[in-house]
Formats: sequence, C-alpha cells, structure tokens
Amino acid sequence: MRLNRYLALCGLGSRRACEEVILGGGVRINGRPVRELATVVDPDDTVVARGRVVRPAQSRYLVLHKPSGCLSSRQSQGGKPTVYDLIPRDAGNLPHVGRLDAESEGLLLLSNDGALAQAITHPSRHVEKEYEVILDRSFDPALTAKLLKGIYLEEGRAKAAHVHIEGGNKLRVVLTQGINRQIRRMFAALGYKVKRLTRTRLGPLKLGRLPRGAWRELTAREIDSLRKAAAGR
Repeated sequence: MRLNRYLALCGLGSRRACEEVILGGGVRINGRPVRELATVVDPDDTVVARGRVVRPAQSRYLVLHKPSGCLSSRQSQGGKPTVYDLIPRDAGNLPHVGRLDAESEGLLLLSNDGALAQAITHPSRHVEKEYEVILDRSFDPALTAKLLKGIYLEEGRAKAAHVHIEGGNKLRVVLTQGINRQIRRMFAALGYKVKRLTRTRLGPLKLGRLPRGAWRELTAREIDSLRKAAAGR
C-alpha cells in the first residue's frame, strides 16, 4: 500500500495532506526517515508519523441523509454547517465518498475504506447514482432523448443512463458519470432550473426512509453488495 494512502487510513487527513507530512520529514518506517511519496508500506512495517506509531483504523461505513444547505466538506464556509456536524465525533475522520453540492440533498456515503471509495467513484466502474429531480416547470418528454444521448459541457459529453418522468416537473435520473453539478448543468442547457435534487441511490445502496440529517451504519450485506457493484458484479 502506498504510504500516503496508508497514512490517510490512519486518520491523518486527506492523501494530499498526508503527502505534505511525508515531504516535511514527519514520517519514519522501521526507524528510517522517509520522504519518497512512492514508498510502499508492508504489513509488518512500523510506521511513525508526527512522533507516534500509527496504524490504519478498522474500516467503517456510514450513510448520511445530507440536507440542503449543508456542505460536503470538513471546513465551514460562510457559517454553513458541514456533514461532519451531523455524524458522531468518533466518525469525524471518515472521508466522504464522492460529494453532493451544497444545494443538493440525499444519500452520502462516508467511509475510510479507500479501495472501495476509489472503485465506486472511478468512472470506468459505471456505478449508478440515482436522483429525484424537481424542476421549475413541467418537463417536455421530447427532450428525454437529448439527456440520454448526451449534452456537451466543458468536460465533455454528459449524459444520463436512464430517465424516468414521474409526472409534471418530477423526474428520476440515473448517472454513471461524475461530472461536477452534472444534472443541474444538463437541465440548464435545456432551459430548465433544478429546484430540488435528491440522491436516492448509490449502486445497490438506497436512501430509503432515513430522515433528513440522520445517519446510520451500513449492514454487512450492504457493504458486500457495494463491493460487488464496484467490482462490476
């Protein structure tokens, strides 16, 4: 395992933050100072960071119903609350897997299982993310084909994997891409404004009836199903 990932699993922060600790000379492996970012940690190695022995924490998995107006960030901006204000203090080191913009709500996974997080968010795995979309006015069904074929944004062609019109201005949209603010920008290109956006599913993991602002631990069955989805099974 690469050293920056190892330190991140130990709760020392993001991989980028851990790289700064490494470059700053704050890490020793088996008593030897290490500054190379590509260093690989073996299971039997003793790693000391910032003067103390560190070991990866046990993998933990939380699902949160993120409210609108809450930031997917560790730091508040403009006095807005963050998702870390809503989860237990002892889970404060769990990175969020992907993100939801401040105005969006719904299912947000938090976990220190870096391998699973990377697999879920990597575009090549095509893990589905389903959203309930409320528009500012009734949607023209004739435009569905454009959402499925794709709309060109700065990052390239953004398209929906599935679109289901539930009536009037309410739709369900499934994505397998991870373009920033993708749904809002796609509908904006068609002349619509998204009034409310709620993620209801990530792969096989569903938001269900989890109240807004509440969280829960994933079950062993849910963790296994997420791993299978991330592996393309």
